[in-house]
Amino acid sequence: MDSLDLLRTFREVARRNSFAGAARALDMSPANVSKYVAELETRFRVRLFNRTTRQVSLTDAGHLLYERSGSVVELLDLTAEEMLGRATHPSGRLNLTAPHGLMQTMVLRMMGEFMRQHPDVSLHLTLTNRVVDMAEDGIDLAIRVGPIADSSLIVRRLLPLEMVVAATPDYWNAHGRPKHPRELLDHRILAMAPQGQPPHWRFSVDGQLLDLPLQPLFTATDSAPLVPLALTGLGVIRGSRMLLRDWIELEELEPLFGEYSPRNLWLYAAYTQRRHNSAALNALLEYLESTIPRYQEKPTGAQASFLA
Repeated sequence: MDSLDLLRTFREVARRNSFAGAARALDMSPANVSKYVAELETRFRVRLFNRTTRQVSLTDAGHLLYERSGSVVELLDLTAEEMLGRATHPSGRLNLTAPHGLMQTMVLRMMGEFMRQHPDVSLHLTLTNRVVDMAEDGIDLAIRVGPIADSSLIVRRLLPLEMVVAATPDYWNAHGRPKHPRELLDHRILAMAPQGQPPHWRFSVDGQLLDLPLQPLFTATDSAPLVPLALTGLGVIRGSRMLLRDWIELEELEPLFGEYSPRNLWLYAAYTQRRHNSAALNALLEYLESTIPRYQEKPTGAQASFLA
């Protein structure tokens, strides 16, 4: 038996000084009311009511329980109402994680728009390039870029990504535009290099993966410094068209090799539970899925450009 139901039944009997009256108020049989009170007395190992054939009254222990249980039952009822509300109305805090570079894109603008649409929802964002343990770290939603690996996580694909190499038009004019990814080895490369891992770029050539080992002029553990350096004309960077979108549109960077982008590369959202998600999480997932396609471009020729 649920302890809260036992306490509610006990309090109704105490208020009415009647098992029969409590049964009518609670739409229960008198036998069940008696059973609930007896169960509570068994759990506490005390008698809660003085019973006669004509009268019911609280014992000292019953008075103590009645006085102390009121605030508990009220708090639990209010909490239950709030939980039900959160299941239907987006509210509360969501803990998110995303890689550093992703926040330079339209995703950050979309987060702001989501909060304007749902003012009762607050977001906490952890920026990290490492794969986090979502359950251990208390993460509600992870936004990631990469191939989707089999795991215990529930994954929603948000957008296919096109990887490009890019440099300033002046750089390409001075050093030549490569015709094949291998020709990048003759160029000044600016690349991400996670600690302890040799930098490489992966391309899809004639349906086969090509891993191109690099000897970069400059490396960093994050993409943030790479774009400013590339904008000075120092060398060539690689990233998703989504990440480089603004500079490409301004013609400050010129992209190449989108046709060699690996095909199983996605922007995706991952979460741990399929059932009982909060209304806030469901609202954010629905918002991302409905909004991100607006940033897609129509394909040009045989090459799909995935973000405007």
